[in-house]
Amino acid sequence: MPEININGKSYLVDGNGFLMDFNQWDHQFAETLAPQLSISGGLTPKHWTLINFIRDWYIQRGVCPLVYHTCKMNQLRINELRELFPTGYLRGACKLAGITYKYAYHGNTGKLSVPSEKAVEGAPAPAGRQAAPAPEKHYTVDVCGFLVDWESWDEAYAIHKAYELKIPEILTEKHWEVIYFLRNQFALRGRVPTVFDTCSHFRMEIDELARLFPDGYHRGAVKIAGLRV
Repeated sequence: MPEININGKSYLVDGNGFLMDFNQWDHQFAETLAPQLSISGGLTPKHWTLINFIRDWYIQRGVCPLVYHTCKMNQLRINELRELFPTGYLRGACKLAGITYKYAYHGNTGKLSVPSEKAVEGAPAPAGRQAAPAPEKHYTVDVCGFLVDWESWDEAYAIHKAYELKIPEILTEKHWEVIYFLRNQFALRGRVPTVFDTCSHFRMEIDELARLFPDGYHRGAVKIAGLRV
């Protein structure tokens, strides 16, 4: 298991650099990691306000706050959050806070499989469509319900996963646009787009994304798209 050594103290991290033990976190961990996450000039009071907010939320509720909660409770627009944490909410703010979004308790994050060169098929069909059920098909998911093999995904999986996540309506054209954007970007670049990338691409604010995927960006949109961070 990888370790980061800072001033004689060792921190256990997973393959993606997330702290394994929430209780190992301290200020020097965040301060040392910040330059690696495209934060120059050190952590400012604004950075610390959000880092402490995320940690306090986790301590009180046992789960990492959704990006929607963090923006709303701190009266931040998505672009302001992006300026503070350029590498993303999960891969920036939450990583510096020593937690990850995936669990109700802190633990490993799944490792991305390497995408093949095969392009993701086509654009989404018209709004309100339904995929035929696939009762004989089996999907392998990890302990948190994320699809292990992103290429085994199909629209039936997305529809059933959306139902499981209690999205209050049939997947609309806008849902499908976001889902296919995530998958196409992953196929091209080998990484899941950050919430900033997605909001910027669709010119939407975080509230609109929250209405589409109330369970969160990673626990909602990314999971339905068959991807994982």
